Amino acid sequence: MSALHDLHAATPLLTAMLLATVAGLTIPIGAYLASIERIRPRWLQTEFRHSVLAFGGGALLAAVALVLVPEGLRDLNWVLICLAFGGGGIVFLLIDWAIARCGGAGAMLMAMLLDFVPEAAAIGVGLATRLEIGLLLAFLIALQNLPESFNAYREIMAHNKPSKRGLFMAFSALVLLGPLAAYLGHVWLAASPAWAGAVMLFASGGIIYLTFEDIAPQAVLKRHWAPPLGAVLGFLLGIIGHVALMP
Repeated sequence: MSALHDLHAATPLLTAMLLATVAGLTIPIGAYLASIERIRPRWLQTEFRHSVLAFGGGALLAAVALVLVPEGLRDLNWVLICLAFGGGGIVFLLIDWAIARCGGAGAMLMAMLLDFVPEAAAIGVGLATRLEIGLLLAFLIALQNLPESFNAYREIMAHNKPSKRGLFMAFSALVLLGPLAAYLGHVWLAASPAWAGAVMLFASGGIIYLTFEDIAPQAVLKRHWAPPLGAVLGFLLGIIGHVALMP
């Protein structure tokens, strides 16, 4: 940890890009785990998949409640708060509608990107002030990306039947969005707190819409307790990270 503090003191931009990259590595890990079908495929398709989906939803809500909304509210008045948060919900309603017209696949992938990109940008913003904010965000991003990429991979495979290798390579390439977003956040958004807050609230509105429109309904499984407890666990781990990393 002391080495990380020294790196942050010397080059906060490099630290932000490094943390965003590490957090994004759980995207291809989740996709790889989703490609393994040899172990109890019926169970994998039902209770485990629903539990992972609910875990991702809980982690998304933790990100909204613990990071995106609290940080987003700091420098905006109530009018801009309503416009940014409500605008996120409306824009992603339209995107979700367009996806549904094209076959319905991609809701979880959209949720993952909606979460990953602004939070990676927030790492760049946060590290301009405190290392702890960046560490918390990196932890939450890694926590969320694993189940989200797992389910996004399986969702796309079920609807589109692409090449497994090609899809895995595409998921691996998404890791690069992390350091790019962290760079933009550190260089541009850190100098404009209002814009940074608007981006976080916009993402929050979209995440809330996607959670209750696409993720939560898919996580329901009759007479099984694991999916709802998965959501509780996802949120709980977000709380633990918040308590452990924040001063």
